[in-house]
Amino acid sequence: MADGLLGPAEIRELAGRLGVAPTKKLGQNFVHDPNTVRRIVAAAGLTADDVVLEVGPGLGSLTLGLVGAAAHVHAVEIDPVLAAALPATVAERADATKLTVHPADALKVRAGLFTPPPTMLVANLPYNVAVPVVLHLLSVLPTLRGGLVMVQKEVADRLVAGPGTKVYGVPSVKLAWYGDARAAGRVPPAVFWPVPNVDSGLVAFTRRDPAEAAAGPLAGVPRATVFQVIDAAFAQRRKTLRAALSGWAGGADHAEKVLVAAGVSPQARGEALSVAQFAAIAGAAIELGYGGRLSASGRQHEEVDS
Repeated sequence: MADGLLGPAEIRELAGRLGVAPTKKLGQNFVHDPNTVRRIVAAAGLTADDVVLEVGPGLGSLTLGLVGAAAHVHAVEIDPVLAAALPATVAERADATKLTVHPADALKVRAGLFTPPPTMLVANLPYNVAVPVVLHLLSVLPTLRGGLVMVQKEVADRLVAGPGTKVYGVPSVKLAWYGDARAAGRVPPAVFWPVPNVDSGLVAFTRRDPAEAAAGPLAGVPRATVFQVIDAAFAQRRKTLRAALSGWAGGADHAEKVLVAAGVSPQARGEALSVAQFAAIAGAAIELGYGGRLSASGRQHEEVDS
């Protein structure tokens, strides 16, 4: 390609040379459309000073676009063959000195791994771990100011959903804890190899300004406690919060006292609450000395959705 990006022919030739076949286990669907790469890079709103974290670079389609737009790119790749091949692929078409490849599991990385520290997350995320990856990286990388991720359309809808909508749930509220998210477009299956049987969606998010967070309704409440409340509230969606939080609070009466103290109706349901209201519940529980008894169903829900 004129700008060094990989097209369908280059992707298949490279995969063949490496003996690579996309696997469902790793959620691999490689982008082979340069226009889609250009669209993602443009939508990410990168500056020349940004340090990008890319998860699952695969054969390097998006990596090449990011290297051309940012100061540096950290590419985290769990597949050792792909991780080993990526520097040479980039060196043939772009400035490879702006790339650092980390052969690692994105769910296990920590801030100390990355120098310089990343400021933006831009990635075509594996469908099967998209939500856990986004939430983990936001929790361990405070330098991230935002990002743009491509995920399964259904997951994208959940990540940007607001209170009271059908798909609002654990991913929606937990991402809202960190900042604001919005839908940034749909991506058709035809731009991937192999072609998935679902559409993909772009989700853009901006991390809440630290000064704003320090003065806002989320200030002073531990994230872990808020996330426990969220997990318990959505473990059984049709239950009232009085019932849903009873196991976590140590009884329905305790749950009701916490909810009343937080200014939330005990008859409300988790689907109707904002992240600020969940924080208020957590704060009230700490004040009253209740909470922390996450039920088995709540823990299971956390493993699946967080």
